[in-house]
Amino acid sequence: MHLLQLKNLKKYYATQKAVDDISFSIEEGQIFGLLGPNGAGKTTLLRMITGIFYPDEGEIIFNNKKFDPLNDTLMIGYMPEERGLYKKMKIGEQALYLARLKGLSKKDAMEKIKYWFSRLGMESWWNKKVEDLSKGMSQKLQFVTTVLHEPKLIILDEPFSGLDPVNANLIKDEIYELTKKGSTIIFSTHRMEQVEEICDHIVLVNQGKKILDGTVNSIKQDFKEHLFRLSLSNIPLNTHSSAFEIKNQNGNQLTVKINDGNNSNQVLQHFINEDCTIEAFNEILPSLNEVFIRLVDGTKAARQFQKV
Repeated sequence: MHLLQLKNLKKYYATQKAVDDISFSIEEGQIFGLLGPNGAGKTTLLRMITGIFYPDEGEIIFNNKKFDPLNDTLMIGYMPEERGLYKKMKIGEQALYLARLKGLSKKDAMEKIKYWFSRLGMESWWNKKVEDLSKGMSQKLQFVTTVLHEPKLIILDEPFSGLDPVNANLIKDEIYELTKKGSTIIFSTHRMEQVEEICDHIVLVNQGKKILDGTVNSIKQDFKEHLFRLSLSNIPLNTHSSAFEIKNQNGNQLTVKINDGNNSNQVLQHFINEDCTIEAFNEILPSLNEVFIRLVDGTKAARQFQKV
């Protein structure tokens, strides 16, 4: 079931097309990656989804009805890359203030703040000021103020920025828990390894247009180059075959590319016939970072697999 649908959204600034006819859907409970280089249109999209900007054309459907920015934003939590905390305000008071803005009573807000402060090891922070926090500590506070009203849609823009590995894992675990409880996550970052680990589905935008839309696994399959890694007991004298070519050798480990019209069984059979013991055989799939660079650079492979 779709929680959010964007239909042919357009947003122009003077002569610049910041968002140029973009459509995609996000399922309930999904961790959805919104990716793109700087200036691609991601921030404009997020600001339209949160009601900060209105689209010039197109439609947003949220929770099975036309998006109403005045009311529906109470069901959205937005953690922007640019921090929105009041530096001189005490942390506890700030969390309470932001919770009340999201419609929570003082009693409910206090209960949820205490729960999250305890969960993330922030109990002693109540009387600290934001200006006294490190970047990582302020990031944890921003995360708490984004999720404590239990929004249906949570938008996280570079949520791990400034966090050490321990706290990054802590926040990552909380993201998984939030989806188990019914929240849907839009995750925007430049760290492709985090996207591969966390996201179910991604959309890549560039120059205001959608250029890729699919699950992480299907995208990696689409862009694979038929490369395989073999670990052998020994390298035979005869490694030549019309079925494949060797791209790299490191000791008894080979990287081979299977030629068109052939398959992995032919590779394995060749080395078996040469009296080699095959210790490992794995397909090499491209990383999302490689796909990202290939598409944004506008290579031939990008044009072949472009999905607008």
